[in-house]
Amino acid sequence: MDFELTKEQQAIRDEVRKFAENEVAPIAKEYDQKEEYPWEIIDKAAEMGLTGANIPIEYGGAGYSPLEVAIIVEELFAVDAGIGLCITSTAFGGDAIREFGTEEQKNEYLTPVAEGEAVMGTAISEPDTGSDVSSVSTTAEKDGDEWVVNGNKMWITNGTVGDFFVVMCKTNPEAEDRYSGFSQIIVESDRDGFEADKITGKLGIRASDTAELIFDDVRVPEENLVGTRGMGFLQLMQFFDETRTAVAAQGVGIAKGACEQALSYAEEREQFGRSISDFQAIQHKLADMHTKTEAARNLTYKSAWSVANEDGQLTQLASMAKEFSSRIAVECADEAVQIHGGSGYVNDFDAERFYRDAKITQIYEGTTEIQKNIIARELLGKGF
Repeated sequence: MDFELTKEQQAIRDEVRKFAENEVAPIAKEYDQKEEYPWEIIDKAAEMGLTGANIPIEYGGAGYSPLEVAIIVEELFAVDAGIGLCITSTAFGGDAIREFGTEEQKNEYLTPVAEGEAVMGTAISEPDTGSDVSSVSTTAEKDGDEWVVNGNKMWITNGTVGDFFVVMCKTNPEAEDRYSGFSQIIVESDRDGFEADKITGKLGIRASDTAELIFDDVRVPEENLVGTRGMGFLQLMQFFDETRTAVAAQGVGIAKGACEQALSYAEEREQFGRSISDFQAIQHKLADMHTKTEAARNLTYKSAWSVANEDGQLTQLASMAKEFSSRIAVECADEAVQIHGGSGYVNDFDAERFYRDAKITQIYEGTTEIQKNIIARELLGKGF
């Protein structure tokens, strides 16, 4: 097995890290405190091709592989998860359009995102629907040559800044089984009846925009349907392996950043007349943090490789990577605060922000408990 990154991948990693340190790090604390979306950073990221990292070249994107996307995510999140999510989420929902959309949809929606001229999102979760996607109640009814969308979506990334969203809707309430009555429909945010209410007071990733979306008789043309009517649920499931691998990379990035912060502080901080890095208790913490992060990275990279190569173990690997990396992110961030002591409990140091940001990786794109269910299901050979 070859664990070495290519020269091109190493260059991507180095350039993204340089961008994060030069452009993101100086403003991370400010945007976290203000809970404000960093538009100027998005513009700069677009110039580097980061807003269209996984969008095919023919639609203006960089066309990076899943492994290269994981590398990009890791380096951005190692500096700041909130702004890192802003940059890497501009094409949320683009995977469905990329795989199932028409050529007209790809050109109309993917190209402006790749070029930094638009932001998109995906709308699945609802106030009463989280882990059970098949309980989605937002409806889309056909009226002539239009879809009429009604319902609410909750916890939607890019909710108040997005230009359009891929919305999971119930289009056939009378479907014989619980999975075939849903479709994905593109809804532009400037449509009459569309409303986005920003959610504030989040524990972490505070620069990233999160909102509740309200659809009140929102009308969109029939050509906004993505793929085949009634196949929305199965379309969505196809991409969870890819998105969960990306969240695993987020966890690796947060863990990496926490490790770096902890090591630097331990070498600088002195107690009892010497650096605290001289104490075995601190050395053991650092050793455990770096070992766990490396293990999480290897599992995540293997999952990313499996996405590109359509490996038969992908679903199991993706859930393993997501569950493990998110857990390690939380553990490493916790230890980073512990090593900082009182200084880790205030925002003079980045450790407290990493601590707050880490937790979300165990919640979105499928909770830790859901990932364990999936892993067990794959091991036992059971279906949904």
